[in-house]
Parts: sequence; C-alpha cells; structure tokens
Amino acid sequence: MSQRTVEIAQDLIRFKSITPDDAGAQGYLKKIMTGMGFEVFDLPFEGRGSYRVENFFARRGTGAPHICFAGHTDVVPAGDESAWSVPPFAGEIRNDCLIGRGAADMKGNIAAFVAAIEEFLKERPDFAKGSISILITGDEEKDSINGTARVLEWMASNNHIPDVCLVAEPSNPDYMGQEIKIGRRGSLTGHMTVHGKQGHVAYPDRADNPVPRMIRLLDALGMCVFDKGSAHFQPTNLEVTTVDVGNTATNVIPAKASASFNIRFSDRWTNVTLEEKVRAVLDSVGTPYDIRFTRGASSFLTQPGEWTNLVSEAVERVTDHKPALTTGGGTSDARFVADYCPVVEFGMVNKTIHQVDEFCTLAQLGKCTDIFQEILKLYFR
Repeated sequence: MSQRTVEIAQDLIRFKSITPDDAGAQGYLKKIMTGMGFEVFDLPFEGRGSYRVENFFARRGTGAPHICFAGHTDVVPAGDESAWSVPPFAGEIRNDCLIGRGAADMKGNIAAFVAAIEEFLKERPDFAKGSISILITGDEEKDSINGTARVLEWMASNNHIPDVCLVAEPSNPDYMGQEIKIGRRGSLTGHMTVHGKQGHVAYPDRADNPVPRMIRLLDALGMCVFDKGSAHFQPTNLEVTTVDVGNTATNVIPAKASASFNIRFSDRWTNVTLEEKVRAVLDSVGTPYDIRFTRGASSFLTQPGEWTNLVSEAVERVTDHKPALTTGGGTSDARFVADYCPVVEFGMVNKTIHQVDEFCTLAQLGKCTDIFQEILKLYFR
C-alpha cells in the first residue's frame, strides 16, 4: 500500500467538488505538481451554452516520448448523506476501505497516478528525456463541454498533444487487473412524438388515438437488429426509456404520445448513419411521426498494439492477471482524447461508483499506484 496515495486520496475527497464547483481540489493538485517541477497551466473555460469549468494541464519535460495521465476532480452529488455510514466528504477509512464520494470515481485513481509520478521521479531524479503530463478537468460528470474537450483544443494549439494517454477511470468490474478499456460505444438518444386527436373513449370515431401508432413504431425499433457487434464491440442495443401521453384520465383518448429511447452503438455506426437507419425503420411502419435526436458520444477504439500491450504488461506484472481489452460501459472523456492520440482507460474497481458508501480498498489504491509506476518505467525504459 502506498501511504502517499492514501493521503492524497483522502485530501481530495475532502474537497466537496460537485460539478462544476471545484471547491479547491485542483489548487491542491497544482501545488503538488509544481513541487515536482511541472509547469502548470490554468485553463478555465466557459461559454458554448454551458457553465464555467476549472481545468488545468501540467507538464514536465518538452521532448518525446510524451505520456499523459488524465482525470476529473468533479464528483456526482452524495444524495441523502444520512444514508452513508460515514460523512461522504470526510475521507474516512473503515476496515481497510477508503469511503467517500469520489473514492473510486475517480479521486483515488488521480491520487494513484500523482503518487506514482512522484515515486518515479524520486527514482529517476535525472529524468530529462521525454515528457510526463497530467490533464485534469472539473466537468466530466455533467455537461462535459468546457472540460477535457476544450483543454485538448488548447493542447493542440500549443504543441502539448501527448503520444499516448491513460484516462484513470475505474475500469475493473470486480478485481484489479480484470479489464483495460480500449474504446467505448457511442450514444444516441431519440425523442419521438405521434400526434392524434383528443376525445372521449366512448366515441373513438370522433378521436384519433396516437398510442397504438406509437406502440407500432416502438415495436419496429425494438425488433430491429442493428448489428451483431464487431471484433471489440458488443452488439448495438436500443432501450426505450420513456413513454408519456400526458393524460391521467382513463376515459380520455390523448392528443399525442411521446417516447424517448437511447441507443448504445458499436463502431459499425456513426451518429449520422444511425439516425438514417432509425428513420428508415420508422418510415417502414407507414405512420406519421416527429423525431429529433440528441447526439451523445461517438464510438471510439484504440486498436490493440504497442500502447495497449505496454499497459497490459504493467497490469499483469503487478496483479498476475492478464487483463481483457474491452469496450463496455458508459461514456468517458477518453472519447475526446481518442481524436488526438492512442488512449486507454484503467483504474480501480467500479462496483460502488455513484452509490451510497462509495469506496475503494487500500489494497486497490496500492496496486493502482504500482501499476501506474510500472507503466512509467516501461514507457521510459
């Protein structure tokens, strides 16, 4: 176990940095990075229809090769704090577990890579060939507009794009060394409306019930096999998330029916081609409808190769487990990084993220630190 990692993780949890309030978390990290000889760039961004976000980028070295560790200091709300066994922002340790909002997602992981960098530089005080950097945002859990994406734009304009990047998301479902994320599915949401004519249920000939037509449209979408997956992605799936007629009276035929659905899609689709496919399926039903789409993330994939092999080797050396290369789960900021360089995600176990009594074990913190330090050693060998 790395006591330094535990110390940093506890300190970070004590900053109540619920998106987009940084609450001092990044200032704490910037002091540590400055103390290690990093040049720190404050990068707050605002506008583009969203709120102001605190971000920073820190780099030591100017040459290649250049490795970047990325993370977010913002956390989701704790919910009912009385339901927690300890105060969610106290950073308390119970039974060798660090409990608190952000322990696993992802302040513990940030603590691990900061401590790993510290230890690596202590062992390599003459480190000069190459660059180590960290990218920290305060908005991953919410809009994700003025966070990592904006920082990367700045990095590209100022010659700071790394050769490889590791986003320290909690990637392991059950145990350390289980998985490395090399990609993520895309996300597309559809909002559909079918219009009818309101009327009394006893006089259906005087009304036009939109509900049966909405059911037929949703059934067509539900029956559609978008794909059977690909080499690294599970099949695209559509889930209906809301159905609403805005009607509480049982003797009234509603004037309209609305529904929403979300599609998590593989690398066989883009937002554009998937929207076209959805419209084609709906058109085949032969009933009028209105639809608008909200585009989330696009799918991305880092092809297995030198970078994924290096991270896998480091994980296996520390955990004795050969990690699977996977693309499951929700979206992350790695989707933005993928436009610039090879990126993987690796961090602690994600079983309790966003839950009451979110925690990570002290053993996980130690292994995560050791893995990140091993990655640095292998990268700069």
